[in-house]
This record gives sequence, structure tokens and C-alpha cells, in this order.
Amino acid sequence: MDVVRTRQRSTADERRATVMRTAIKTFAVRGYYGTSTMDVAKAAGISQGYLYRLFPDKERLFAALIDHCSQVLREAAAAAVAKVDSTDPEIILKALSSSYEDVIADRDVLMILMHGNCAAAEPVIGEAVRTCYAKQVEYIRAASGASDEQLRRYFADALLGNVVLAVSAHTVDAPWARTLRG
Repeated sequence: MDVVRTRQRSTADERRATVMRTAIKTFAVRGYYGTSTMDVAKAAGISQGYLYRLFPDKERLFAALIDHCSQVLREAAAAAVAKVDSTDPEIILKALSSSYEDVIADRDVLMILMHGNCAAAEPVIGEAVRTCYAKQVEYIRAASGASDEQLRRYFADALLGNVVLAVSAHTVDAPWARTLRG
């Protein structure tokens, strides 16, 4: 009996997911401005033309990465909040901080968020970054019951943590680095 093997073609959604996985890694290295759509297409194993069928332009592709990272952050935050047996905002914020640190330990996610801030002058990316911050702030506010001052401190510490990791200050044994690490 002859077995006929047919190659199953991937769907646009599967290809889009592949592009997102590879684009995160590709953009994380050199950022929005230093990465071409050709770099992304090559890493994903597709043509640049097909990349443009999935995402109309580089800006929208990068904005989709910001949206993806935002979703990862919210899912991790929700999981952390679900484990907390307290309504004390400080206890909830501490659990959320730990969850956030776990997410940004993935350097690719961290760098996409950092590069997103740097490319926020691009209209579509700027909107994605603002939406990401808005969703994070409002989710953390609702989940924790924290005051505006507590929320400012939480986000200030998180953003400083981003910088410490991005510049590898956590590996430096010097007074300035120890100060920033807290």
C-alpha cells in the first residue's frame, strides 16, 4: 500500500505566531530602528512579501510585539494575584513585583519593552506603549486596591528594575550598581 504524504500548509495564524516568536528575539537584539523586516522574515523562514501579508508594516509588527508583551505581563500578574490570601495592597504589590521580575527575567520581553519606549515617537508604537502602560496601571490598581502613591512607587521600582537588568547592573559590584539594585 502506497502512503501518500502531503505537506500540510500552515495557516496565517500559525505563521503569525511563528513570526511573533522570532520577531521578539530579532527585535530584542537591535531594537526597532536597528532591525529590518528582512531580518525578521529571514529569522521566521518566510519571504518579506509574506511578512507584509501578515503585518502591513514594520510599525504594526512591533506594536503587535508590545501588545503581546503586555498580555504576558497581565497574565503573570493575574496568576500572582490569584495566589495571594490578603487584601492588603502592600502584600499584593509585593507578589506582583515578584511576578513582574519573573517576566522581565526573559531578556527578550524586557528588551522589547525597553525598545518600545525608545521608539514611542513612532505613532503606532507610541499608541501601543501608552496602551500597555494604561492596561498595566489599571489592572494593578484594580487587583491591589493600592493608592496612587503606592502605584507610582510600584511602577518606579519596576522601571528602575528594567534599567538595572538592561544594562546588566545586577552583575556589577560597585557602589552605584548596589544603590540602584536596592
